[in-house]
Amino acid sequence: MRISCLQQNLSRGLAIVGRAVASRSNLPVLQNVKIVTDEGMLVLTATNLDIAITTRIGAQIEEEGELTIPARLLTDFVNSLPDDRIDIVTSEDSSAVSLKCQKFEANINGTSAEDFPPIPEVDEGATIKISPQILRDTIDHVAFAAATEDSRPVLTGLKIEASEDKFTFAAADGFRLAVYEGKLADTMSEPIEFIIPAKSMQEVGRLIGSDDSQIEFTVTPTGTHALFNIGNVEIVSQLMPGSFPNFRSLIPSEYKHRIVLQRSEFVRAVKSASIFTRDGSGIVRFQIIDGDDGGGIAITSRAEELGDHQGEISGAVEGEVDDDSKIAFNSKYLAEVLDVLEEGDISFEMSNPSSPGVVKRVGKQDYTHVIMPMFVQW
Repeated sequence: MRISCLQQNLSRGLAIVGRAVASRSNLPVLQNVKIVTDEGMLVLTATNLDIAITTRIGAQIEEEGELTIPARLLTDFVNSLPDDRIDIVTSEDSSAVSLKCQKFEANINGTSAEDFPPIPEVDEGATIKISPQILRDTIDHVAFAAATEDSRPVLTGLKIEASEDKFTFAAADGFRLAVYEGKLADTMSEPIEFIIPAKSMQEVGRLIGSDDSQIEFTVTPTGTHALFNIGNVEIVSQLMPGSFPNFRSLIPSEYKHRIVLQRSEFVRAVKSASIFTRDGSGIVRFQIIDGDDGGGIAITSRAEELGDHQGEISGAVEGEVDDDSKIAFNSKYLAEVLDVLEEGDISFEMSNPSSPGVVKRVGKQDYTHVIMPMFVQW
């Protein structure tokens, strides 16, 4: 192989596929990036077997070829080079690759491309089309609520449903549930549902650019893989077996108490209260209160060795204030959902201290976030 490409293009391409490089693996080749010449382009691919990312960069191809190179070593070296042309050469009798840029040169030992695991092909199946902004917002509002531990593997994924011109994304970790509903860019002929790793969708979200091109992803007829096309980047992700919980049954159908709050004030109050939960409990107590100006919510927290905190913010209260108009949450879960909501009014709904609380955006019905309460002594 004998090629030339620009340092900034190769650096950008390695940064894109590097997200899929396995950090630790019993297969050393998974820590490599595969480099292949194809129709005047340089194709870069990396995979950890759960997800594979492929991108293309422009290059001058003098001799075709392919090989794999340790991803981190290659990336670190390329990033250290000046913004100029890089010449890449391999010999027929060796897997070593030579990289030269101005007066900088390195020889890196690679391996045969034949050792690299094949990337599943997704040539046919059901295709879902969503505008990039809607998909990015959906991922941001849902993926963080997925479980990060494998005790229940299915909860580390997102449940995706698409039917006609609508879609639903849901994630839950046993303590909270996030559900986002929206419109597809194109109508589907048949409904489809599947579970995909939350980490895969977060990578998709990171790669969505600012252009208006629709994002297409195709699910294989066997339901084993999904392919995402994002500009000149392709992502192939494994889908997850198993049965996702009936998340709709977890959303309270009614509430006894509701308060509308200004998001920025609520964020500040929760942040202040969480300072006094650093003993590890994370418990913050909320009490809806009456008032001549419409009422509000009192927020308290305490730690035996640190001290305690009391705060209050105003809001529009619906429902009669009584002994049930109080609840306690882990401040982390509440802070994380508030972080993804845009500025404006939000509603907080509850029925009693032992029932879930629900956070929504006022005036919009697309997002619902359910948080399980913590049982405390009042």
